[in-house]
Amino acid sequence: MAVTEIWHNPRCSKSRQTLALLEDRGISPQVRFYLDDAPDVAGLRDVAARLGKRAIEMMRTKETLFKELGLAKTDSDDRLFAAMAAHPKLIERPIVLHEGKAAIGRPPESVLDIF
Repeated sequence: MAVTEIWHNPRCSKSRQTLALLEDRGISPQVRFYLDDAPDVAGLRDVAARLGKRAIEMMRTKETLFKELGLAKTDSDDRLFAAMAAHPKLIERPIVLHEGKAAIGRPPESVLDIF
């Protein structure tokens, strides 16, 4: 059976809704509390490739921290991936991984496309 993983923040309503949606469909994902178990740059690059997105497209650019760190939407992927690895709060949530694919759960139903 394929392993499904969710990068989850239990304080986020979209993350909770996405996890509940998966469980309601009989999918029991491995839950990665990414704020405590932050992905490294290589892991972030892998997920971006699975998403088919650039680094900026998987970031929470409206977080105060984004501005405090002096980040910009025009920064290089290298800089943005490094920032997400160092500050996982900047990673958009939730992210669901399944069989080499990934989806961001905004809205939660969008993750169903990878199954």
